[in-house]
Amino acid sequence: MKDKLFLMTPGFTNAGLGPYYCGDSVPVEGLLGFFPELRDRVDVTYIGFPRPRQAIVDLIGEEHQSVPVLVLADDAQNVSGVETKSADGRRYIDDEKQIRHYLSARHDLPTAG
Repeated sequence: MKDKLFLMTPGFTNAGLGPYYCGDSVPVEGLLGFFPELRDRVDVTYIGFPRPRQAIVDLIGEEHQSVPVLVLADDAQNVSGVETKSADGRRYIDDEKQIRHYLSARHDLPTAG
């Protein structure tokens, strides 16, 4: 399995209000835009706002449905300065800055200045 990145589908509604976009997904989306080769190296999935977000639940459990989230491949190496969490036997990152730092380091890309 490749690293799996989940981002919120833009244009969602919440309690009848919106449409919205996920402010935490935007910086990660920007990294994908700057370095489109990441889309070949990471499985990117856009997920809807309503819960349960079953694709995430299936990987790291019902209590870890925040977006963006990067579920790491089994063979993923640790990256200095990146805090990973674990659930259901999988490691994941659920902070957008940490996700960007991890992706930049793992794929030999420039980092944010």
